[in-house]
Amino acid sequence: MSFINPADSLERQNEKLLQIAQSLMRRVEQKNEHSGLAYQQFERAALLETQVRERTRDLESTLDLLQESNARLEIANSETEIARANLTQAIETIKEGFALFDSDDRLDLFNSRFCRDLVDIEPELVQGMSFEDYVRLISKSRFLALPEGQTAPDWARQRTARHGEEYVVFNVSLLWDRWLQVSEHRTSRGGTVILQTDVTDIIRQERQERDKMRNQQARMLQATLDHLNQGVCIFNRGQVLVGWNKRMDRLLDMPPRHAAQGLEFATLLDHLRHELEFKGNIDARHLSEWANRSGHRAPIAFEVSRRGEQTYSIFAQEMPDQGFVISFTDVTSERSAARALFEINEQLEQRVEMRTAELGIALAEAERANASKSRFVAAASHDLLQPLSAAKLFISSLAERVDAPDAREIIAKTETALQGVEQIIEALLDISKLDAGKAVFQVQPLRLSKIFDPLRNELSPTAAAKGIRLTMLHSDLIVKSDPGYLRRIVQNLLSNAIRYTDKGRVLVGVRRNGQSARIEVWDTGSGIAASDQQMIFQEFKQLAPANGTPGLGLGLAIVERACRGLDHPLVLWSEPGVGSCFSLNVPIDFSDAPAESEMNPGAGAAGKSLAGMLVMLVENDPAVAQAITIMIESHGAEVIAFGNAEEALEIIQEIQLLPDAFLLDYQLGAGLSGTALYEEIFNRYGTVSAAIISADRTRALRTECNRLGLQLLRKPIDRERLRHFLQTARELPRKA
Repeated sequence: MSFINPADSLERQNEKLLQIAQSLMRRVEQKNEHSGLAYQQFERAALLETQVRERTRDLESTLDLLQESNARLEIANSETEIARANLTQAIETIKEGFALFDSDDRLDLFNSRFCRDLVDIEPELVQGMSFEDYVRLISKSRFLALPEGQTAPDWARQRTARHGEEYVVFNVSLLWDRWLQVSEHRTSRGGTVILQTDVTDIIRQERQERDKMRNQQARMLQATLDHLNQGVCIFNRGQVLVGWNKRMDRLLDMPPRHAAQGLEFATLLDHLRHELEFKGNIDARHLSEWANRSGHRAPIAFEVSRRGEQTYSIFAQEMPDQGFVISFTDVTSERSAARALFEINEQLEQRVEMRTAELGIALAEAERANASKSRFVAAASHDLLQPLSAAKLFISSLAERVDAPDAREIIAKTETALQGVEQIIEALLDISKLDAGKAVFQVQPLRLSKIFDPLRNELSPTAAAKGIRLTMLHSDLIVKSDPGYLRRIVQNLLSNAIRYTDKGRVLVGVRRNGQSARIEVWDTGSGIAASDQQMIFQEFKQLAPANGTPGLGLGLAIVERACRGLDHPLVLWSEPGVGSCFSLNVPIDFSDAPAESEMNPGAGAAGKSLAGMLVMLVENDPAVAQAITIMIESHGAEVIAFGNAEEALEIIQEIQLLPDAFLLDYQLGAGLSGTALYEEIFNRYGTVSAAIISADRTRALRTECNRLGLQLLRKPIDRERLRHFLQTARELPRKA
């Protein structure tokens, strides 16, 4: 238990302690007994006095500190007042209106210029006002010039929404064309500083500069419009005429400028409606609807004629402000020129049609003449090949029966002459087929040595007779080409090289050229001038050889057309006085198929006798039939010959004996053809060994023979091929 209340002040506690000490002393003096207890009480009183003195000293020290703190607080308050006064003076010196809102958006400090232009609300600005109340006061001020269509609450909501942004700057319009620029800045403690700056002079100056620039641009725009060769009208979004150029005045007789200014589009259209005639799908109604359209207007273009004298091309387009501009271009001269050009074109088209018809007639006549030529060449060749075949067979048979050297020499020369005639006829046939596009190419694997070796043997004597060294390098490459045409190509190139070379050599070789083999024929002849290198590939055109040997000029024409048909690119290099090189690229065959097309299929059968063999020959040309009969019988076979199919069928049925082989001419005149005769024999007696002989080189005959499995022997008949066919037929088992 304590006698001192700790809640009492120090003075009160000291006062209580003194009273307690005095009371204890009196009691000690009054009581004589129990002296020991009194002494103890005295000591206690002395101790209490000591404690009182210590507490008194502490109290005095505390009071001194309190007085010192109060003195410092008074100094700080004084300095704060001075600083606030200085701050107030400082913000008063700012030319802009200044206000500070604390972190709770309460108005803490502002200067006298803040909202000074809003006289009606300036007295109501008080410290501690909320930001919302401040905005509401401003929105209701009669000095605030609200934008058109905006109410005070709308302005207040918009202003409050912008208060949430980190940094705000905007202009406020006031009455009497005055402007304030308001900017907000955030303090580090979350407060807001608002500055109001009078920018009236700046905005007015900018407006003057803008008006001055706009006037200058308007003058430049007007000068540009006046410089245009088109008439231009500009309408604002209210369809009021706000600008046009001088060209427009001349085109449409516009009213004077002061009268036309502000003219509405509908009025102007009504003014011009009776003078303008619209063309195409757009008329005055469509144009008016386009101008009155509230949405986006797509550009339109059309033409009008004015009083039937002038034609204008009109283009209308919307501007960004929803106004529109219309341009008029005088195209009278262009349309007149177009009409004149159209009339000229019609006349030209008529003339072209007439000329085309004439050319068509001429072309048809030329095609008929060309077809007639081709038919004539084919018919003439066929008619020539018939007696030629007989002559060759007669000479061949005669050569085997003559032993005199002089006679054999004459026979050999005769065979050579007949071979020359045969080559000419075959060349004419080849040219006719190649020109008509009816040449049949049988592309197949072919070993080049099968072409080179026979040509070497055939042409070496001719080259040796002229003192020329002919070298043909051996090649076992297998290529893909037509054997007959490829042989003809190389043969013609070699013959030309020998003909136009007087000394030196002719060289034939093959080079690999990627996926193809390049066959090259070199010579050391006179060469060919560059101006003649295209001409030599035309038929019946040739350079005169030095030795004067004549020719028809068909060899290189056949070479060029055959290479084109076989897709074997042909290249010529030549230099006068040095020589020439003809080369063609032939695809190499990389398959494992064996090379076919042996050039002398009858060589293996040479020397073998056909004794005891019975051959039926059906040929309507007696001379050819006799020649073939003599040639076959010279080898020991027996021949029964007939001139038509009916006789042949009758004799077979009569003798009740089926021949070992049949040689059937394709064209037998009236009655059955050779292939039809074979089909009749096949139907009656089954499979027999038969061959068709003909001078016809059409694809249709080749296809028909392939279908029937018949061998085709072309006239003039090669005796070795004929012997090979007969020998093959002899070796087949005979049918009882």
